[in-house]
Amino acid sequence: MTVSKFIWVNIIFGFFFMPFVAHNAKAQFTPGIRNFLLSDYEGGNHNWDVSRAKDGRVYVANDYGLLEFDGIKWDLFELPNKTVVRSVLAHNGLVYGGSHSEFGYWKKDKRGVFSYKSLSSTIEDRISHNEDIWQILSYRKDIVFRSFENIYIYKPNGQIIKISPKSAVISCSAVNEKMYVATLNHGIFELRNDKLEQKIYDLNLSKFKIVSITNYKKGLLIVTSKGGCFTYIDNELRLANFKINSFIQQHLLSDFTKLKNGQMVFGTIKDGVYVTNVEGEILFHINKVNGLNNNTVLGQSIDAYNKLWLGLDNGIAYIDLDRTNYLYNDISGKLGAVYDVISYKNTVYIGSNTGLFYLNKNDELKFIEGSQGQVWDLKEIEGELFCGHNEGTFIVDNFKLKKISNHTGGWTIKKTPETPNVYIQSTYIGFVKFKKKNNEWNAKHISKTSLSPKFNTMPIKYFVFQDKNTIWAAQAYKGLYRVKFDDNFDSIIAIKDYGKKFLKSDYNVRVYKIKNEICFKTNGGWYKYEAFLDSIVPHKFLNEKVGKKSNIISDDNLDFLVYMTDEKVINFSGFSNEYDTFSLKRNFYENRLIVGNERISKISNSIYALNLYDGFMLINRDYDYTNLPLQSPVLDRVEINNKSKVIAVDQEIEAAYNESVVIYVSSPKSENHYFEYRIQNFTPNRWIKLRANKLELSNLKDGDYHIELRTVNSLGKISKLRKLTVSIMPPWYKSYKGGSLYFVLLMCFLAFMYSLYKKKMFNEQRRLKLELERKQRELLREKTIENEKRIIQLKNEALKNELNLKSKQLANTAMALVKKNESILDIKNELINAKNAFEDTYIFRKLMKKMDSSIEQKDEWEVFEYNFNQVHEVFFDKLKAQFPNLKPKDLKMCAYIKMNLSNKEIAPLMNISVRGVETIRYRLKSKLNLENEISLSDFLINFN
Repeated sequence: MTVSKFIWVNIIFGFFFMPFVAHNAKAQFTPGIRNFLLSDYEGGNHNWDVSRAKDGRVYVANDYGLLEFDGIKWDLFELPNKTVVRSVLAHNGLVYGGSHSEFGYWKKDKRGVFSYKSLSSTIEDRISHNEDIWQILSYRKDIVFRSFENIYIYKPNGQIIKISPKSAVISCSAVNEKMYVATLNHGIFELRNDKLEQKIYDLNLSKFKIVSITNYKKGLLIVTSKGGCFTYIDNELRLANFKINSFIQQHLLSDFTKLKNGQMVFGTIKDGVYVTNVEGEILFHINKVNGLNNNTVLGQSIDAYNKLWLGLDNGIAYIDLDRTNYLYNDISGKLGAVYDVISYKNTVYIGSNTGLFYLNKNDELKFIEGSQGQVWDLKEIEGELFCGHNEGTFIVDNFKLKKISNHTGGWTIKKTPETPNVYIQSTYIGFVKFKKKNNEWNAKHISKTSLSPKFNTMPIKYFVFQDKNTIWAAQAYKGLYRVKFDDNFDSIIAIKDYGKKFLKSDYNVRVYKIKNEICFKTNGGWYKYEAFLDSIVPHKFLNEKVGKKSNIISDDNLDFLVYMTDEKVINFSGFSNEYDTFSLKRNFYENRLIVGNERISKISNSIYALNLYDGFMLINRDYDYTNLPLQSPVLDRVEINNKSKVIAVDQEIEAAYNESVVIYVSSPKSENHYFEYRIQNFTPNRWIKLRANKLELSNLKDGDYHIELRTVNSLGKISKLRKLTVSIMPPWYKSYKGGSLYFVLLMCFLAFMYSLYKKKMFNEQRRLKLELERKQRELLREKTIENEKRIIQLKNEALKNELNLKSKQLANTAMALVKKNESILDIKNELINAKNAFEDTYIFRKLMKKMDSSIEQKDEWEVFEYNFNQVHEVFFDKLKAQFPNLKPKDLKMCAYIKMNLSNKEIAPLMNISVRGVETIRYRLKSKLNLENEISLSDFLINFN
């Protein structure tokens, strides 16, 4: 069935009734594939076998040991002898493994530690040292280990039975409670009561290695590595009439699996995996050219969720066989980046950056000549297919192009409201009007306007109609405008720039019409136009539901939104119906999105196409995505200070103070999931996302911490909560030992305080005694000082009295001198008056001279000066020091004035007249630099 038929059949019947798309081996539609590279699982290249446990964990037999995948991360477990693991089987909580001369099982202990127990070590004397265990399978209650030489049956009681066939054992198959053993040269045996009984022997089978045996109709299907498939019905062996046989013969079969619905999976050595129906017709061929990382399949396994796990020669992969989303992968490499996909007249057309392509009846990619270049838009308009191209706009008719517009860069085209046969297209140079007249399309450039010259050739990428004549347009790089056309859409009559005024950033603006609202996506989030306010305001609903960093990638005319988050997750979301919401698994299209031009195109009522590099992805919206498995977090392991702890259900996790606690969780049955947690003590209303699968707790205070964990998938679905309690024990200083220590320390402290008290009392008494003695000494000293002061005071009084006495004596002496000099002067005057009475003039002069010398006696002056200084403390020294120009006569005058003598009293002392005294006083006042208003007597009396 071709892809076109596939699409239209699904319009009628829906994907729900067709789990696979049937087409020939050349078709390139495949289910979703996820590859795990060597860098993902960090093991060896070869992955020999795969098995998925009931708890959802995947186990892989690898060159380096056993690989375990819990849905998020890979772990490697080595064998004790570090040899390659050839086979693996997860069964009843144990993981059995086979290696070189070694087999046993891994089991998790109470601490969650995965440890290995050897079974072959119990039969060392019976196991060959040159055999590898290539296959492990369960048979009734037994576990069967197969090598080329022997079969080992492990019983529930621990007994191991060894069976050695006559020739090499190629494979073992459990079919309807029976075990078939295929040998190299002696045919097929059936295991009964731990013994082999011949079942089938045919020379035709002896030529080929039997890979597997399974039930088929009323008999058996025998699958060989190179001879194809045989049926064994009613004891008759026939070559099955399967189309897959030729591919098996060509590419060498390595493994085989039969699905529950009867379909079959053939893993080959040379060309990947083939999936066929019950009749051997190929449904899918999945190899390296259409998504598989490696063509050599070494082992395969189908899990409970219909996922095909593959162990490859270089890598690991799984194929989701239960989904109705399919990838188209371009094998040739000609397609490039896909920008739009449409189904037109039962043919799928693909527009890419290299041109326009279509898929023929065999789903082969065909190029339409003359379309080379960038294709932006494909749209069916009035029964015709429009192609918006880098070189203009074309009509596609019978796989040929007809150019109807030379205006370059046809980004998108939309019908005008209420105006028939008129369409507006955004291009590199503005707007182009398309109108159909007489069955011919006419194109006219309508962006030329004098209102805004820069708008004439502005590239417009996104636009929507607000009403009949008004559109909102976003430039390709920067800007947002509201544009109004005339009624005929021949010219622009109004332009208003809304970008700079209302938006924080007018770069990368996209415009949408959602539920009759004009909405805008900017770098800062979502906005909408409020016509009543003529303003642009934040759009609360889209910011919260879609996200500020998310972009809508669906068309305007859908009744739901398709948006891509900042983490490249694509969500289909209804406006009201919660059931309509689902997400695509990112790993199927990761690193293939056209960044900045992601787009979901509607193919039919339920089928949509996501454009990718080198292909596209078909999505069935009617598929029930809510049935994706979602498992509550499983507690794998708890480490306290890097040491694993015994795990018990609902048991408290106890840790000592300052010990770090690491909680490992997983959810192996979940898909596209992550974990969130909250701690009631800290964040009761906020969930925190775990970066990996472990929760690390450190530096916690003592007490109980109630932790809740949950699993969240890409749909936003939430699992049931897993609750844990982590109890941090109090530090030693808060424990019983700490209390005992505190009691001892308290007693010691009290004893110490008592000794301090005793010592303090002793020191206080001693201090008081010393203080008393000090005060007594202080009182005695103060008394002594007081007595000394009294003595000094008495001495000063005595000195003062003595000074007063000497002053009086000095005054008396001066007065005596005055009296003496006055008497001598009187006598002298009388003698002068009686001069004539002297006959001898010599005697007269001699008397006069003696009288003058008596008046001017120097010794008497020196005695006076000495006594004067005793009273007035070196008066003359200070006076001479301050006034060095004073003469002895001046000093005498100063001393007499200091003693408060009158001029009349001074005159006889100096043997001059009163007039002479006044003259000397006048001159002395000048020598002392005294102003006229200053009294000479006051100055000298107060001079010290």
